[in-house]
Amino acid sequence: MTQTPQGVPVTPAVTGLSAAELEEARALITRALDEDLRYGPDVTTLATVPADATTTASMATREPGVAAGVDLALLVLDEVLGADGYTVLDRVADGTRLEAGQSLLRVTAPAQGLLTAERTMLNLVCHLSGIATATARWVAAVEGTHAQIRDTRKTLAGLRFLQKYA
Repeated sequence: MTQTPQGVPVTPAVTGLSAAELEEARALITRALDEDLRYGPDVTTLATVPADATTTASMATREPGVAAGVDLALLVLDEVLGADGYTVLDRVADGTRLEAGQSLLRVTAPAQGLLTAERTMLNLVCHLSGIATATARWVAAVEGTHAQIRDTRKTLAGLRFLQKYA
């Protein structure tokens, strides 16, 4: 099990997803990684990053927003590195309001594995955080009225449960 530097266990909870949706998320992550690595590992990473290199990386926002999908990013790391293959130094919970430049997630991991996971992690977190941020703006826009913001069926195939989660 992954731990913080203080030895506190970190388990990606993905609060709000059912057990079946969590399994669906894991399957989606596997498909995304398979697609990304269809032609093999990134040759630039293999050519320039020593196999034994370890690094610390931070995922930070470019603009203010609402975090979503942070625990899914950890599931990507679980898939690539195994649950014991990285250390979470810091993370925010989904639903956290963030300022520009604020860190969502900071981990220490083998550099090649982290670079392998990076694109899938960023794609999920950016997409879901964008939905959470837009939803928060809509909710704020109708605050004080009797209007309610509702979800829609206009979602991407295979991503509906995650888009509604965000």
